[in-house]
Amino acid sequence: MSTAQHLATIDLLRSLEFPAEHGRSDAGAGGPGYHIAELATRDGPGDDGDDDERYGDAAGAQEETVADRDGLSAALTERWGKPQWFSLWSVSLRAVEGGEDIPEPWAGLSAYVPDVQVWQADGRWIVLGIPLGAEDLPFRLVAAITDVDPP
Repeated sequence: MSTAQHLATIDLLRSLEFPAEHGRSDAGAGGPGYHIAELATRDGPGDDGDDDERYGDAAGAQEETVADRDGLSAALTERWGKPQWFSLWSVSLRAVEGGEDIPEPWAGLSAYVPDVQVWQADGRWIVLGIPLGAEDLPFRLVAAITDVDPP
């Protein structure tokens, strides 16, 4: 998908009402106060046993995903100004080790996205991040729209 398509998805999510209950939709996942969408997915390492080739595939997929994020971030920055970088690692730690009740979508995102860029517009947060992937998982770019303040 192109940056223009990613922007269209974000604009669509911003225009939608939040679902009353947690669940899946055509756009991704959602629940009270949030939508989450997977904007791009790229296959990373293969399962062919050739470590050098797998690393090359993974590196290329990761580079493309980062380039997608950076391009989309530049477009969102033009709209709403410079983003805030927000680490979700500490949020995950607070939930797991401290037993803190973290609201969605932050709890779910913190389980697999180490850090995000956030913008605020029209009373909603626009969140952009790249989840950590296991060796056999694809690289992904995710966006969330929420009216729940970051914890």
